[in-house]
Amino acid sequence: MISPSSQAPVFYSKKAYVELNKYINEANHSALFILVDSNTHQHCLSRFLQRLETNNSFEIIEMDAGEESKNIETCSGIWSTLSELGADRKSLLINLGGGVVTDLGGFVASTFKRGIAYINVPTTLLSMVDASVGGKTGIDLGNLKNQIGVITQPEMVLIDSKYLNSLPSNEMRSGLAEILKHGLITSEAYWKKTTSLHELTIEDLDGLISESVSIKTNVVQRDPREENQRKTLNFGHTFGHAVESYFLTHPEKPKLLHGEAVAVGMIMAAFLSTKLCDFPEEKLTSISKKILDIFPKVDLEESDFEKILDLLKFDKKNTHGNINFVLLKDIGQPVIDCRVPENLLLEALAFYRLI
Repeated sequence: MISPSSQAPVFYSKKAYVELNKYINEANHSALFILVDSNTHQHCLSRFLQRLETNNSFEIIEMDAGEESKNIETCSGIWSTLSELGADRKSLLINLGGGVVTDLGGFVASTFKRGIAYINVPTTLLSMVDASVGGKTGIDLGNLKNQIGVITQPEMVLIDSKYLNSLPSNEMRSGLAEILKHGLITSEAYWKKTTSLHELTIEDLDGLISESVSIKTNVVQRDPREENQRKTLNFGHTFGHAVESYFLTHPEKPKLLHGEAVAVGMIMAAFLSTKLCDFPEEKLTSISKKILDIFPKVDLEESDFEKILDLLKFDKKNTHGNINFVLLKDIGQPVIDCRVPENLLLEALAFYRLI
């Protein structure tokens, strides 16, 4: 199995299936399992199986779709199914799905029999540019995002943008948030490129996906354990995860997709950057406008603020009781481990609410 410090190879389009079939037919795995959720079972599995060339038998394991299923109970059910189907330490698990499937499937594989090999086949834009790359696996603890997990690399990541044809527009937008984030932490040129496409086609996305994966891969290779530079990939996620968790369990709030919440978090982080890192205010205005042109405004009330702040305390990047933010000195110049006083956290929430 690939070590956590080595980034797994990423293959695209037709080459992805050539490499997959070569790997499966040479690796001599004792058993093959394909994890899907109810959505990818219906929309993606047929395409995948048509391109799978192996004489080995395989089993399909299906889980419920959605963030609500990203928990230890789902893992327990899959572990039990693997055991019942005779999986051993030489088995292979292929995760065919979005970020929930690749995160949870990677965690299941990394812990079953103390670790079996797995491959990620992301089927959403978000998972293609973020969740499936970098070796982070994990599940939620109640409504707290990604609290339980390990860093282990898949054998490979296969990216086939044709799976995106089945995605609704809100899921496509959700993935675009991570691409926008890569622009903000990498360079002004890439930020402008990511925000200049008014009507995204699959062909446009192929280039953006490849470039975003390269950006994340380069960061992960330099800092696989998130001790330093890899933290920059969390820009927008501190507030974003708190807002996502709050909306997930609030009975009167609509559930947010991950990217929708990160979009909120990026505007708040840009605001904090003007207060603490001398980030230019005119760029805050420009970033906010461009993000809100893509993502509908999320309805936040003042009565929500304290509960969202409470959730910030559980962010997995926190250390020694401090809430740590990634902020920007300028576009392409991220600053890690920024401590933010509570009054500014409230100001950031108010800024987004009134923008």
